[in-house]
Amino acid sequence: MRSRRFLVSTLLVSALVAGLGAQKPAAPARSAAGGVNSITPAELKDWLSYIASDELQGRQIFTEGLGLAGAYIADHLKEWGVKPAGDNGTYFQTVKVLGVRTTSNASVTVDVNGQQRTFKDGEGITFPRNMGGGQTIAGDQIQFVGYGLQIPDKQIDDYANVNPKGKIVIWLGPQGPKTVGPESRRLLGARSRNAIEKGAIAVVSPPGGGRGGRGAPGAAVPGAPGAPAAAPAPDAARGRGQGAPAAQPPAGRGGAAAQPDNGDFTTVQRYDQPVTPTLTATDDFFEFLFSGSDVKYAELKDKATGQEALPPFALKGVKVTVNVAADYTIVRTRLSHNVVGIVPGSDPKLKDTYVAFGAHYDHIGYREAAAPAGRGGGRGGQSTRPTPRPGDVISNGADDDGSGTVAEMALAKAFALGPKPKRSLLFVWHTGEEVGLYGSRYNADFPVVPLDKIVAQLNVDMIGRNRDDKPTEANTVYVVGSDRISTELHNISEDANAKMAKPMTLDYEMNDPADPESIYTRSDHYSYALKGIPIIFYTTGLHPDYHGLTDEVSKIEFPKLAQITQLVYSTGVRVANLDHAPARDNKGPRVGKGKTGKIGTH
Repeated sequence: MRSRRFLVSTLLVSALVAGLGAQKPAAPARSAAGGVNSITPAELKDWLSYIASDELQGRQIFTEGLGLAGAYIADHLKEWGVKPAGDNGTYFQTVKVLGVRTTSNASVTVDVNGQQRTFKDGEGITFPRNMGGGQTIAGDQIQFVGYGLQIPDKQIDDYANVNPKGKIVIWLGPQGPKTVGPESRRLLGARSRNAIEKGAIAVVSPPGGGRGGRGAPGAAVPGAPGAPAAAPAPDAARGRGQGAPAAQPPAGRGGAAAQPDNGDFTTVQRYDQPVTPTLTATDDFFEFLFSGSDVKYAELKDKATGQEALPPFALKGVKVTVNVAADYTIVRTRLSHNVVGIVPGSDPKLKDTYVAFGAHYDHIGYREAAAPAGRGGGRGGQSTRPTPRPGDVISNGADDDGSGTVAEMALAKAFALGPKPKRSLLFVWHTGEEVGLYGSRYNADFPVVPLDKIVAQLNVDMIGRNRDDKPTEANTVYVVGSDRISTELHNISEDANAKMAKPMTLDYEMNDPADPESIYTRSDHYSYALKGIPIIFYTTGLHPDYHGLTDEVSKIEFPKLAQITQLVYSTGVRVANLDHAPARDNKGPRVGKGKTGKIGTH
């Protein structure tokens, strides 16, 4: 799962090619057993013991270790008879990671009661470097939304009496009101994304909060024709996003001058497609924008600086025209690979549609120096757990996302060697999740099967532990996003769990739109949700070893891992055997903290 902190590799080798020729354990002999009962703790442990071993050096993108992991997965898929879905009849989909240079000719023209000013990019208004393809957006419905926040636990709702759909949205106050603390930093950073989720056609904010700006990670919002309001764009508070500068090797090996030119942003997506503008502006811009309003910008800025109340209101007599115009030049190309396979369905009419399963097989690599004595890294870098071995420098990622990697292997085996459902099953092990959802974003823009043929995507990331190691969480799995795009998919999930021999506790806390960790946006399912595909994300939550040297195989709860995998299998079977695709009603998150059970459809 993505963090705001990640390691930077100095190897930058083409990992998969190296990995394919390296030594690795042989795949086991083909078994006659398939179906849900083939998913066992013992087999999951056997596979994870290699995937999370020191030999793979933490599976960081662009390293030999990730290549070894990909080859290991592919060997098993071949042994089980899973059909290759990658390039040239292989199990590997090449993911192109591009460094792009931007030449901007973008501008914003503001008309206030007949007086007009044009602000060029970099002169009062700033466009993200990854601003997307050329377009002109004109709007005379300009809505100021105060701080632009919705945090029910703090009785904050700046959209209580505001519908931003089809409007240009303005928010102020990077720090938010006084009642918002550090725990809400992700929500503060997601404000422009949330405005777009609600239908805004453009968003303008001050620098220092939210998205947009020349140096803001993930500055452009991927355009997704038909994507639901429940599938927002990535937020800058998560760390490196689509529009972020690429990871740079540290200086010291040849100095800064030896570093490659990564351009102005790094992306794996179609960077020339129109996206919803997210801009930042200076005082000069805002002073003119609010010059015809009863409440002037100076007063609003003073209130925002004092973190006082900022009531929303519509700006009258104002028209804003956003002109997006940029030329892009690719200055760097790096390659990684998704591992992809298909189990064909049994129904002649439905086998050209798919239930997709996903996990990410990369992790954050290794340190170039041992951790300080008594420290194993871990969540926020604050874990005081001892490292497993003296001098250990490898973040093995047994839970993140070794647990999801082997769970998806078990799913592929169960479907390949067991009864075939009506629909086909697509399995994708994504690369580069840790540095910006690279593999899933690439497959969402350059899919191995048509996106309109995917009826649902089920994603697993960190499903092998108990949240914060609490024994009371032993039977709990957190389910995220199941209701946002398809109510029917949510209810199928609930039914599948109820029919299990030992039903699990499905907790929807992390599906709450006010989830301070913004879990919904932080793993690979999100790339598919942005395209309007119904998703379910399964996780068991964070723990003290998250992104630390101590995320080891010895700490995985394998019976629980097997049980969750069986739940995903059972849910997938139900979706794959439906005579119709799960209905996409796009009603957004309705189950959240304290909610349980099915949702009524009337």
